[in-house]
Amino acid sequence: MKILILTNEYPPNVYGGAGVHVEYLVRELARADASSSIQVLCFGDQEMDGSNLRVRGVDRIMQSPDTELRYPELQNTLVRQLSMIGCADAADIIHCHTWYTHLAGCLLKQLLGGRLVLTTHSLEPHRPWKAEQLGPAYNASSWMEETAYRNCDGVIAVSKSMKEDVRRLYKVQEERIGIIHNGIDATEYRPRTEPEVLPRYGINPQKPYILFVGRMTRQKGILHLINSVPYCSADVQMVLCAGAADTKEMEAEIFSRVEEVRRESRKEIVWVPQIVPKPDIFALYSLAELFVCPSVYEPFGIINLESMACGTPVVASKVGGIPEIVVDGETGLLVPFDPENTDRFSRDLASAIDSLLASPERLAAMGRKSRERVKRYFSWQSIARQTWEFYRRLAS
Repeated sequence: MKILILTNEYPPNVYGGAGVHVEYLVRELARADASSSIQVLCFGDQEMDGSNLRVRGVDRIMQSPDTELRYPELQNTLVRQLSMIGCADAADIIHCHTWYTHLAGCLLKQLLGGRLVLTTHSLEPHRPWKAEQLGPAYNASSWMEETAYRNCDGVIAVSKSMKEDVRRLYKVQEERIGIIHNGIDATEYRPRTEPEVLPRYGINPQKPYILFVGRMTRQKGILHLINSVPYCSADVQMVLCAGAADTKEMEAEIFSRVEEVRRESRKEIVWVPQIVPKPDIFALYSLAELFVCPSVYEPFGIINLESMACGTPVVASKVGGIPEIVVDGETGLLVPFDPENTDRFSRDLASAIDSLLASPERLAAMGRKSRERVKRYFSWQSIARQTWEFYRRLAS
């Protein structure tokens, strides 16, 4: 079987959960079926040839000699997708990840005759804050997404909640949707004891800390977490590994709020704005007392798997696919999110954090159960097998 995978993110250009998903899924798909051929087209200058895996990046961007581009991200995305069309080999399955490749997927379905598969990492109607980043181009990204769902042959939803959203928003028939969770490589993400890593990021190794890892976007709820700091009674460091801001305005807003909370509460907030390389992030996860995921919208939340695989329990918002990962009271605590009462959410986050930090024995037990759950239910090998089964059903 010939598989074509279209994605904007692919190593080394990975900045979010969708990119992590594609990286590991592609690796395991290639390992699981050596008789298949897999072509990956992505944004960038990547180039790799394996026995049954070929990766090509498209980095062509739009040039306008006379004026600035009015919608630069949208226009460059469209140009890259048109480049993908010219690079694509024949395929039985055309598998798209995120709206950045949906137009290319729809056109290639017509050109190549393959079956079009979409993995639902997120849905534009649930991300209205993207209008801050894209402006009117958000309407175009939403239209491309809807068009792809209207024309696809199959959908892989990363959680039960995403399946219901796809059915409700885009009227996709239930029999065309499969639920296949994201996964984790538990041999790579595992507990580490490397305290020498901490000072590199301004973290005091002699003092406990709680950890946030994520993009600077309203979706990830980072401002709600920062607002929870004054309500926390525990004497801990709050470490924010937060990079890749949606907009310069968002980055400035977060920086301003961090400085304000530091000044008013005299609590320690360590902000790490750069992308932390994998060997170091393993240590940061492992050495944290707990991990906090305050997302206001999270189709799955692969970041929680990363923390749990490193033996660190999670305090997370009870939204989207997160309850399918974090077992409340067993591998962490879930906090309901009410968009009409965000101050209550920040207070409840602080309360959950304090309650776990007050019981080291409970924290340790949750950490052990977290890793056990990840190893049992979320291996990439299992996700790849399920994906191959989905492909074969669709192709037949």
